[in-house]
Amino acid sequence: MAKKSAGLLMYRTQSSRLELLLVHSGGPYWANRCWQAWTIPKGEIDPGEDTFEAAKREFFEETGQFPTGDFRPLRPVRQAGGKLVFAWAFEGNFDPANLRSNTFVLEWPPNSGVLKEFPEVDQAAWFNLEEAKKRIIKAQGQFLDELVQMLGHVPLS
Repeated sequence: MAKKSAGLLMYRTQSSRLELLLVHSGGPYWANRCWQAWTIPKGEIDPGEDTFEAAKREFFEETGQFPTGDFRPLRPVRQAGGKLVFAWAFEGNFDPANLRSNTFVLEWPPNSGVLKEFPEVDQAAWFNLEEAKKRIIKAQGQFLDELVQMLGHVPLS
C-alpha cells in the first residue's frame, strides 16, 4: 500500500505577483539538491488521522507556525515513488527567518554507528510561480497549476 501524505500550500500576493512558500527537506540526502527538491510543508498521515488535520499538523511541525485561513482543497497528486499527496491552499504570510522545524535521527554516515539529528526542513523560502515550478518536486507542480486556475488569473511572476 502506497504511503499517503498531507500538506498545505501557503501563497501570498506581493505587488500583484503570486508567491508560494516552499520548504527544502533537511538531512544529508537532500543537502546539495535544489531543483525539483523543494516541497510544500507536508508529512505522513498517522493511522486513523483526518487528512486535513494531518496537513495542518505537518505544516506546524515543519515551519513552527500554526496555519490559519481559508483552506481550499487541491486535487491529490501521486509522486514518482508512489506516495499520494493531499493538499490544501491558503493565503498567508510566513517569515522564513522564523523557521522552526522538528527533527529526525539518522545513522550518518551509513553503517558508521553514529546517530545524528537533522531538521526535517532546513530552509523555507518564497518563490514566484516560475521559480517555484523549477524547484518543486515534479508531481507537486500540479498543485501550483491548480492554484493559479483557482485564483482565476495568472498573476505576474
